[in-house]
Amino acid sequence: MTRWGNFVIGVLALGIIVLSAFMLERGRAGLLITDLAVGTTPATLYQQPGSAGPLVVVAHGFAGSRQLMQAYSLTLAQSGYAVLAFDFEGHGRNPVPMSGDVDAIEGTTQRLVDQTLQVLAAGRDLPGVGPGVALLGHSMATDIIARAAIADGAVGAVVGISMFSKAVTADQPTQLLVISGQWEGMLRTAALQMARLVDPAAVEGATVTAGDVTRRVVVAPGVEHVGVLYSGTGLREARDWLDATFGRDSAGPVVKPGLWILLLLAGIVVLFRPLAGLLPMGPARPVVPVRRFWAAALLPAVVVPVVAVLVYRPFLPVLVADYLMIHLALYGAVQLAILRVWPLPRMVWVAALALVVWGLAVFGFAIDRYAASFVPTLERVGIIAALALGTVPFMLADSMVAVGGWRRLVGRLLFLASLTVAALMDLDRLLIVLIILPVIVLFFLVLGPLGRWVARVSGAGAAGLGLGIILAWALGVSFPLFVAG
Repeated sequence: MTRWGNFVIGVLALGIIVLSAFMLERGRAGLLITDLAVGTTPATLYQQPGSAGPLVVVAHGFAGSRQLMQAYSLTLAQSGYAVLAFDFEGHGRNPVPMSGDVDAIEGTTQRLVDQTLQVLAAGRDLPGVGPGVALLGHSMATDIIARAAIADGAVGAVVGISMFSKAVTADQPTQLLVISGQWEGMLRTAALQMARLVDPAAVEGATVTAGDVTRRVVVAPGVEHVGVLYSGTGLREARDWLDATFGRDSAGPVVKPGLWILLLLAGIVVLFRPLAGLLPMGPARPVVPVRRFWAAALLPAVVVPVVAVLVYRPFLPVLVADYLMIHLALYGAVQLAILRVWPLPRMVWVAALALVVWGLAVFGFAIDRYAASFVPTLERVGIIAALALGTVPFMLADSMVAVGGWRRLVGRLLFLASLTVAALMDLDRLLIVLIILPVIVLFFLVLGPLGRWVARVSGAGAAGLGLGIILAWALGVSFPLFVAG
């Protein structure tokens, strides 16, 4: 691409970044946002200065964080509520791992219920918090908040997003709104069953009442398990439900950051393209013969799952990160051996550093502020370092194999298939590998182009090393910390 073309792309990307950041900050405007701690639990309080609205405690789902819930936190705070969002044990910036028996209600679940009740009690005593309290949660948290509401007895309203909970009965919780995404078929069915405990004729979009119990089940159109967190329908329904419970009439804006987050991240990625042209030149990417490509793509996809599952023994205090390290290290080692290359000696280190800085400091800052926790706690630094022992050789090999559209597609699809096979071979221990697959797919789609632009200028080694470090970081901050017992 010409210098003029790069200039135009850079200006357009920068404009998108500025506009998106402005719109995202507008959702926070006028609010007092305070980070605090409830014991060892990190939390954020959102409130309007001088207001004394009811307290809403906001809880995220599995592998989430309080940042992921910001659309609800900001919308409710803009409407005068005091919103207290927190990170569950093992999640986000919480340094305490999840623990207990995950298969027993009195195990991990009870620990998280107790944590929620502690946050709830602390929230009631915060300055600027008025009478009334509600709980709002997503996915895994919906079962936790339902049990916490029943245990507390004074919770005025519960809002469950993508909800599933066996704790819900015909009598408890008394004021329950369930929001499901249109494409969450099983959860929509579960939500209807909760409403039909109160009225067997309940349908989606209707409010049913029996005595002191009120239930409402609504569907957010055109969204799935994550998109539901940014749905305008869901945000308005949650606010209206709380207003009806507490006798309020909110007029604040509905904060819908989803589109602007996507545009901001896209702008940051695209802006790197013209900047990559300024990097120092490196060695040309080696041409891999077709037969060697197929060997490098197929052999590890077949062999690595079998070997990795057989040798796997958990050794890190985090769910399946240790398995991924083993799988990625073996995959990369086999591919590099077949390709007969080791790109590090001739690598342009400045380019690798530039890629890491852009991916972690620039892209990562945007993620952490607006979308999900990306800054690791001290406990996660060692996990990131351990993961890098697998992600770096894997991405070095990937940077050599993934030359050209069809090769890139085939190589990465086979890798994803190998992870799927491994998880299916040992579901008891590796089920979470299936849950983490979307994170890897997003990494390839969103940050993969950064590596390609670096490889064209400074060589595949710089791209592979840089992306390997970023991938280790992304996985290290995504996995929940967990210790048995």
